[in-house]
Amino acid sequence: MMKRAHLRQFLAVVETGNFTRAAERLAISQPTLSAAIAELERLAGARLFLRERRQVRLTDAGARLVNHARAIEREFRAAEAAFADAPAPLKPLRLGVLPSVATSMLSATVRRWTGAQPLSLSEGADAELRRKLGEGQIDAAITLLRPEDADRPSLSLLDEGYRLLMAADHPLATAAVLDARDVAAETMIARRSCEVLGETSRWFTQRGVRPPFFLRSSNDDRCMEMVRAGMGVTTAPQSLMRDGVVAVALADYDFRRTLGLIAARERPDLAKEGSPLAEACGAGFS
Repeated sequence: MMKRAHLRQFLAVVETGNFTRAAERLAISQPTLSAAIAELERLAGARLFLRERRQVRLTDAGARLVNHARAIEREFRAAEAAFADAPAPLKPLRLGVLPSVATSMLSATVRRWTGAQPLSLSEGADAELRRKLGEGQIDAAITLLRPEDADRPSLSLLDEGYRLLMAADHPLATAAVLDARDVAAETMIARRSCEVLGETSRWFTQRGVRPPFFLRSSNDDRCMEMVRAGMGVTTAPQSLMRDGVVAVALADYDFRRTLGLIAARERPDLAKEGSPLAEACGAGFS
């Protein structure tokens, strides 16, 4: 398919009368220009130039193409000029998100976003999000909040504990508290996105519980749907509960997490109370 670049390269050769000077005008190498003209000739089905020692001359086919190429280039420039004074589109606000943030809370957050910039989301583990913040690849992140984050632009969104999640019709669903031995015979679903996955594994092992697994997945929505379907139980933050799933406390299983909004140091305004992003997150995580 013939492209604008082909025609601009063709016209550069026509106007300079020389491949070397045309390549210099276009800021490309002469072999690159020669290859591009050869491709254009292949697309046109005819030779466009007669190459002589010091200059090039148009063939009959090349002469027919010149007027069309100039007219097309004029139209391109007119179209570009028509939008020359148009405001540049706003860059998106780049928000990183921990994969284990409940989809329902994240969707509520983005629905309530009222900022002028469009939002752009990207997922990553806590360490990855913090690296991207430091390197300027994202503007803010919803991730685990740590004590040291008090010294940077940040805002606490949710503090919650981890529970054993199971289908609402599970025989153990009505228990107030369960012991590790109570779930020794249960099939488990492993959430690979869990921030305390290693600690949880050691917790069960230390109590002699080594259950079979139905599923190991980094997709929390899939894990929770399998829990709701009765295919197994899992440990998870309480915010991952949904209709058809209940959360039961495990004795001595007292892991907790705090989710927060952390802004890049260059954008402290994003994590301030009352900012559009803080307001959206506050509504989504309430």
